[in-house]
Amino acid sequence: MKNRDYLTKELATRDKSINYNLIANQYLPNPDPILKKQGRDISIYSALLGDDRVGGCVKSRKAGIKKLQWGIDRGKSKSRQAVIIEKCFNNLKIRQIISSILNAPLFGYAVLEINWQFIDGYYLPRKVQEKPQEWFLFNSANELMLKTKEKVEPLPEKKFLLVQHEDTFVNPYGFPELSRCFWPVAFKKGGLKFWLMFCEKYGTPFIVGKQPRGAGKDETDKMLETLENMIQDAVAVIPDDASVEIMEASGKSASSEIFKAFIDECKSQISIALLGQNLTTEVTGGSYAAAQSHLSVRQDIMDEDKTLVEDTFNTLIDYIYQLNFGDAERPKFSMWADEDVDTALAERDDKLTTAMEKSGLKLSKKYYQKNYGLEDEDILENKDAEPTEFSESKPHGAGQDEIDETINNLSKEDLQKEMEGILKPIIDLINDGNSYEEIMENLAKTFPEMESDSLLKMLERAIFVSELWGIINGKTN
Repeated sequence: MKNRDYLTKELATRDKSINYNLIANQYLPNPDPILKKQGRDISIYSALLGDDRVGGCVKSRKAGIKKLQWGIDRGKSKSRQAVIIEKCFNNLKIRQIISSILNAPLFGYAVLEINWQFIDGYYLPRKVQEKPQEWFLFNSANELMLKTKEKVEPLPEKKFLLVQHEDTFVNPYGFPELSRCFWPVAFKKGGLKFWLMFCEKYGTPFIVGKQPRGAGKDETDKMLETLENMIQDAVAVIPDDASVEIMEASGKSASSEIFKAFIDECKSQISIALLGQNLTTEVTGGSYAAAQSHLSVRQDIMDEDKTLVEDTFNTLIDYIYQLNFGDAERPKFSMWADEDVDTALAERDDKLTTAMEKSGLKLSKKYYQKNYGLEDEDILENKDAEPTEFSESKPHGAGQDEIDETINNLSKEDLQKEMEGILKPIIDLINDGNSYEEIMENLAKTFPEMESDSLLKMLERAIFVSELWGIINGKTN
């Protein structure tokens, strides 16, 4: 067998490449084209946050994540260790840390320093604080380094949290969404400046003074000065053989609209860059479907930001475990929307529960926890309630006498025809299904044009026939 050591080694490295120009002993420059052209560092993007549209969109994007609920999912971790993690996170400024983490999509990356404290025999984070991106750079191995006054030094383990947005091997600095806003902001400011000049020029009426042809330069200059004062004071004294005419700037509204349309377009590009859509902020009319489409795009961006936050906090939990508990099952940091219960799902489950109870079945506690986000402590057992007894002899809500009469009037041949009809594929779905939710989904796929109420009735009938089949077979065998 040939030597396969090469499989475990990295062959395509920067040391072998002729396309990389490294600086200061193997340190990578930020390849962002705007920073290169401006000859500035990443702090240039901080100035963009002062723009009203950029600042508003950034605040809206962050607010969508900061409003989510968060918690520690213990999973299979030990209870004592999970409690320590929960107490630790409750003592941190989580919302502020989330805001710092969400700067990574804006600037390409974010760096947060962890200040540890030895408490009750454990190393726990006392404070997690963001540090300026321009203080850091990456070396040829894509490792984060700290720039100091004397040198560039490596960072100690478990001391910093690095958050990267769309980073690659070529560009470990990530992609800054604010780079998409740089030129729209610059053009918007320029457009406002020219629009202001336009308004000053054409927004004020023109004052035209008329003098006799024989008037000399001194008389003309004196009248010009008088007209300039007239603009301020609205009062002027002129010779009796001169006249003043006030002319309005008409026909310039179309020119003014050009500036407005240009600035609106710049605002629209900023909204698209940061929120992924502009319909809800720019368009006053439009279809509901278009609005929902744009909102779904923004939801996708929010989901990506949420995942970024969760991954960063879970990295922090990994650090805590590595310092204190070693290789053990870890709890997970998770976030979720504090939404109302899905009414459609609740109504469907209510109908399904009713249909199942008639056959002596019910939905499990685990089902409700999975679909409605309930915890163990959210579900309490009602000890005072009388237990409901379900009998196999009372399917479909019928009494015992009615069931017996039905059985006596039905032969195995009649029931066989019923079983071999349209109910057979449904009964097969019931037998093959692993959960009642899966059964309903498979029913909906098999009969896509049938409404949910009809599906429930069909399921109810199939259960009823199946039970009758079992009862009859039990009596005849």
